[in-house]
Amino acid sequence: MSDTPLLDMINRPADLRALSVDQLPQVAEELRRETIDAVSVTGGHLGAGLGVVELSVALHYVFDTPNDRLIWDVGHQAYPHKILTGRRDRIRTLRQGGGLSGFTRRSESPYDPFGAAHSSTSISAGLGMATAARLEQHPRNVVAVIGDGAMSAGMAYEAMNNAGAMQARMIVILNDNDMSIAPPTGAMSSYLSRVVSSHTYRGFRHVAKQLAKRFPSRLQNMAARAEEYARGMATGGTLFEELGFYYIGPLDGHNLDHLIPVLENVRDGRAKGPVLIHLVTQKGKGYPPAEAALDKYHGVSRFEIATGKQQKAASNAPSYTSVFARALVAEAKADDKIVAITAAMPSGTGVDKMAELFPQRVFDCGIAEQHAVTFAAGLACEGFRPFCAIYSTFLQRAYDQIVHDVAIQSLPVRFAIDRAGLVGADGATHAGSFDIGYLCSLPGFVVMAAADEAELMHMVATAATIDDRPSAVRYPRGDGAGVDLPERGTPLAIGKGRILRHGEQVALLSFGPRLSESLIAAEDLGRQGITVSVADARFAKPLDEDLIRDLARRHGLIVTIEEGAVGGFGSQVQQFMVNAGLLDDGHTRLRSMVLPDHFIDHDTPARQYEEAGLTASHIVKLVKAVIGRESGTRRLAAV
Repeated sequence: MSDTPLLDMINRPADLRALSVDQLPQVAEELRRETIDAVSVTGGHLGAGLGVVELSVALHYVFDTPNDRLIWDVGHQAYPHKILTGRRDRIRTLRQGGGLSGFTRRSESPYDPFGAAHSSTSISAGLGMATAARLEQHPRNVVAVIGDGAMSAGMAYEAMNNAGAMQARMIVILNDNDMSIAPPTGAMSSYLSRVVSSHTYRGFRHVAKQLAKRFPSRLQNMAARAEEYARGMATGGTLFEELGFYYIGPLDGHNLDHLIPVLENVRDGRAKGPVLIHLVTQKGKGYPPAEAALDKYHGVSRFEIATGKQQKAASNAPSYTSVFARALVAEAKADDKIVAITAAMPSGTGVDKMAELFPQRVFDCGIAEQHAVTFAAGLACEGFRPFCAIYSTFLQRAYDQIVHDVAIQSLPVRFAIDRAGLVGADGATHAGSFDIGYLCSLPGFVVMAAADEAELMHMVATAATIDDRPSAVRYPRGDGAGVDLPERGTPLAIGKGRILRHGEQVALLSFGPRLSESLIAAEDLGRQGITVSVADARFAKPLDEDLIRDLARRHGLIVTIEEGAVGGFGSQVQQFMVNAGLLDDGHTRLRSMVLPDHFIDHDTPARQYEEAGLTASHIVKLVKAVIGRESGTRRLAAV
């Protein structure tokens, strides 16, 4: 007999809605076990999904999805939602090549009305959908589920302010699982939530307001303020009320007996404006190893269900993130003006290691990259040396601040750009594909990329010395190459690269970690009688113009290689060579290898780089193709 008999009956939410309310707790229990079992096989985000199991069941039970729109902010908590919406048979392909995305995705299911993997977008998207429904006179519900962490981003409040002003008919569910915005909930607060969400209470409130209109204006205002603040003090909802939302909560997000009636009341109520339901949940709920872990098993590799022990592949090299942390600590010990800023990712970026030694000099701004960048700019104005550690994919969210608040003022903010390049299982939404291009386009910026972990330490030390302009160092996700590390990095000469291998016919000019693939390709080409130089550019801006001139003079073909989209390092080299006349005489050919002009889906990093055409074999193939085309007219050789 199956240990998930009710879940086995659910192929879509309509099947769930055919069950009785009394059966829902068992569905939730089975759904939680299925989620744990699936993630133990694939790895992924576990704690967030376990915290919304009951909510997932309740939402699909009460609302007519997919006709009613259900939007999960970020989407990493949507695994239970995927199981309930016809994807259970593929749930063990999560984050695997060709399998289910680890986030919501419009192309994957009609039950995913909005794709999301970055935070704080749900209310804006939901408002757009609610407005579309109003314009079409379609009586659908729109529900946005957003976590307390995502509510730390300004975009969420911009959307709420707009929704409140428009009095849009939509529902926002605040999933409060970490920040403890409100005091612990109990039977009384749950009872109050049910009361204030009910049609009876809202009807009474409406009548009371109509009666109050007969009072003198001064008494009307006093009555309105008294009602608002009395309810706000009891529930903590005054802020949301000020933004124009009808607030309900806090409510136990794991208690279906409380959830279902409140959701039904909101669904069936005649409130014209937006409603916010405040739920308190527990991340990792129902799985003891997750409940006990500091990060509640936010992101995990494959693990043993009985013990929770994760099966991480052994490595002889430290991760780039840990090497950055080591380099940052070394610089912070030597200079008390160095401070670190991150946007809700202290452990993900490694700045938590500095916080252990210098807690007063590390600042976590929450999921607020725009604020984090301008905050760093303010520190730089006052003579501090800020390192702003943000993933490449998240730094995109603060581009205007980089331009307006940092670059135009030539402020020495140092950007530590983690997860640069392709990132594997998180896919296109988290790939660091664009930072080279969007930073190199800014006047005065210093842009570096580490070819290995020792280079990263030197580049952190270099950034610490740059006091007259902004700088950035990018480095990939994962483990380093296993090279020896110094105790502290040595500052590099700004805008100077290095040559690691000398040849006569072809020059491979690498920017970043593809240097190792370039060296492998050079060895292979050498065995085929093609002599190859390999250079590490180190800097995309300022370029090492002397190095490029030398390579152009001595080689018939230069190939630039980078882990970034078109418009980055290769484009900078091309612009310089064209303007310097280095391509005019036809002696030197230039080719650029960049990420392809499409988004690359989640897979292993090795397969992603194979698809991107950025492996040693692809370098060899390109070089031989160019040489083959040239062989009828001339031989690629030194002048």
